[in-house]
Amino acid sequence: MAKSGSGSRGARGGAGRPRSGASARKPAPARKPAPARKNAAARAPRPSSPPTADLARTFTLGAVPGATPGKWIGLWRDRVPHVPLELSEISVSGQRAALDDVDAALVRLPIDGADDLHVIPLYDELPVVVMSTESPLTAADEEITADDLAGEILIVPADDVLGARIPDAAPPAFAPPTDTAEAIATVAAGVGVVIVPMSLARAHQRRDVEYRVLADGPVSTVALAWRRDATTDDVETFVGIVRGRTARSSR
Repeated sequence: MAKSGSGSRGARGGAGRPRSGASARKPAPARKPAPARKNAAARAPRPSSPPTADLARTFTLGAVPGATPGKWIGLWRDRVPHVPLELSEISVSGQRAALDDVDAALVRLPIDGADDLHVIPLYDELPVVVMSTESPLTAADEEITADDLAGEILIVPADDVLGARIPDAAPPAFAPPTDTAEAIATVAAGVGVVIVPMSLARAHQRRDVEYRVLADGPVSTVALAWRRDATTDDVETFVGIVRGRTARSSR
């Protein structure tokens, strides 16, 4: 009987007590992997770069003397900074031929070969009479008329853009000056008068000359022109700028 009881206790002991050792411990909870650190440089937006084709592209704008495209050039550089704008001075006499070498140009009307061009008139310039500071014509405050020029020597330079005709003015006894700058220098010496658009009078302003608006003289119209067969996205963008469209406006 004692033998039997001893065997019974051994069976209970084996079933009622946990075994010692690693297999008896509760497993440790698994650690969550640490979140990967994001690279700050990778999160920062990369500056957009212009298309490769734009890097070698330029927009060339021609301009006749006296034209003032500064405002439009500034807007272009703000809106299309990746396409450089190059300004090219062209002569009025050669403005039609120059349109074969530029993307668009500010020209003076009329222009030859207009049937092959897109032309947008922009503004009219007033004609002015440039005279010496010693001329009696300076007595007028703001304007003079063709009648006031009776008997005056009218100098017409070779690059004249107005074609003003003053019936009672006297022709000079010397060859016409080659350009407006030379004509105004002659006037400054006290010889005659010259009629030019106001912008040219301002461009060639001197201390020894003055100018007055010619109230009944011809105006000079400045226009934007480009070849019909050379309309590009860049030309359309510049046209939009000239017409006052905002950057978000549709064409």
